[in-house]
Amino acid sequence: MKSITALTLLLALAACGQRTTLRPPPGGSLPPKPAMARETPTVDQLLTPSPEARPNRDTEPVRRSRERTGDPFDLPPAN
Repeated sequence: MKSITALTLLLALAACGQRTTLRPPPGGSLPPKPAMARETPTVDQLLTPSPEARPNRDTEPVRRSRERTGDPFDLPPAN
């Protein structure tokens, strides 16, 4: 009984990993174009993240420490 349950769980988990190209359902269409867009974006354009969504990482290690400069906005609380 336990092996059947484990096998069922493994098959369900394996089914979650299927990857195919995304397309609108039959008879459906892509979402409407945004109000400020000049043309309707394609599927690839919609799936490509913007630079704000995936910024580049700064992988350069810090070679030497530096003193922090004063923060003009770090003010004490007002009374």
